[in-house]
Amino acid sequence: MAATKPAAKPTAKKTTAIATKYTKTAILAEIAQNTDLSKKQVDAVLTELGDLIERHIKKRGVGEFTLPGLLKIKAVKRPPQPARKGVPNPFKPGETMDIPKKPASTRVKVLPLKKLKEFAQ
Repeated sequence: MAATKPAAKPTAKKTTAIATKYTKTAILAEIAQNTDLSKKQVDAVLTELGDLIERHIKKRGVGEFTLPGLLKIKAVKRPPQPARKGVPNPFKPGETMDIPKKPASTRVKVLPLKKLKEFAQ
């Protein structure tokens, strides 16, 4: 049996701040340049990632998707709100107002994970 070298720890890459917001084309070009993939391959990966997230959070899906180390996307179901009459108006003291009922809905929450929070510091 041949002796194998222990895998070298990847060194932390020095990153510089980006002063202007990237467009989709610029993002694809940057990732393609840094990974030796073509722009079409990078676009295919991002499209598939979008499809994967959709399949996780859609109606009969798991309802949650985690991009390891970066973020968690959740589908949160909100119950219907009943109509309310005679509620004090916060903008005109002394007046009352009626609030119409709201149907049940599903909201999407994006929660940052530890690594993403550290990027902002």
